[in-house]
Amino acid sequence: MTQTPFIGKLAIFLSFFTCISCLTSATAPDTVLRFRSDSPTFKIVLFADLHFGEDAWTDWGPLQDDNSSRVMSTVLDLENPDLVVYLGDVITANNIPTANASLYWDQAISPTKARGIPWASVFGNHDDAPFSWPIDWFSATGIPPHRCRDDATSCSGLKEECEFRGTQRLDLMKNEVKNSKLSQSRNGPKHLWPSVSNYFVQISPFFDDCQSPVMNLYFLDSGGGSYPEVISTAQVEWFRHTAQQINPNSSIPEIVFWHIPSGAYEEVAPSFTEKPCVGSINMEKVAAQQAEFGIMSLLQQRPSVKAVFVGHNHGLDWCCPHSPHNTTNKLWLCFARHSGYGGYGNWARGARIIQITHQPFSLKSWIRMEDAQLHSPITFTSSILETQS
Repeated sequence: MTQTPFIGKLAIFLSFFTCISCLTSATAPDTVLRFRSDSPTFKIVLFADLHFGEDAWTDWGPLQDDNSSRVMSTVLDLENPDLVVYLGDVITANNIPTANASLYWDQAISPTKARGIPWASVFGNHDDAPFSWPIDWFSATGIPPHRCRDDATSCSGLKEECEFRGTQRLDLMKNEVKNSKLSQSRNGPKHLWPSVSNYFVQISPFFDDCQSPVMNLYFLDSGGGSYPEVISTAQVEWFRHTAQQINPNSSIPEIVFWHIPSGAYEEVAPSFTEKPCVGSINMEKVAAQQAEFGIMSLLQQRPSVKAVFVGHNHGLDWCCPHSPHNTTNKLWLCFARHSGYGGYGNWARGARIIQITHQPFSLKSWIRMEDAQLHSPITFTSSILETQS
């Protein structure tokens, strides 16, 4: 039977109202990103441990920042991603002789911003660490040069009177979000502060607000710097509540990002990078969080969580399966690749890439190096890891 004009208009109105409801419900995401109209894939680049601002008073420091920018520019131009994730230790705040560390944070983000690519960030243990006085600032008489912050009332030589107190997490995040609409980062729930970078992002099909998201991305602040290196019980409960609201049946795939690896990374750490693990460098021990308050147990219980991605250890870039109870569902624990020339280690720099395919769904990853080489390609599945040649 042919619809009357009124019925047809009513159907259009109800469809429109339903989609508006999708966007304004209590479970609306912090932000939504979309697949491109001309691409079946969504690509994410991870930049870890850039350490901008390190040794800023020397010739070496600014040169390392330039080198880090070159690495990012190379990777961005080769991969053309849809999202960049800054995976902590964006700056070395305990090494920055300025009261406003956001200046270096902005510098680190600039290659991504200049290309018009959205980004999201989480905090590491160096991003708001208390400023440390370099020993070479002190003259033979023990009096440092006049490098006080602008609001210092005295520079008599007493450390307490001429101290750079640094820029706290909340100030860094507020500055980032305020300065660009491309930033997908959020301050996170106030009851979790001073743990700030706790939020989620949904990736949806191209212009289809009412279709289920293709993937949920969760970001957690793993502490360090201004407070202990932990993911707290309160954060675990926030994740539990949020995931239950937006993905109650675990039908939407999920991945999680934070900076400092959990103790589970120590459990799965390989002696050598070999199957079932995949990677190219395994040059140090895992430096894990100070304590475990249940985040890994919660993630292991959710079959929708496919992988966790961290930074922190510059000499590791492997992915290994975590299945403590011999379940068929594997949670993959992955390191990124050290991207910045700041920080320790002389290993070649690069970035981990994540690629999401919509129909049929697949999740893949590889490492793109500063010399443009690609290695360690992997495909995540529900129970196994398929290596690619």
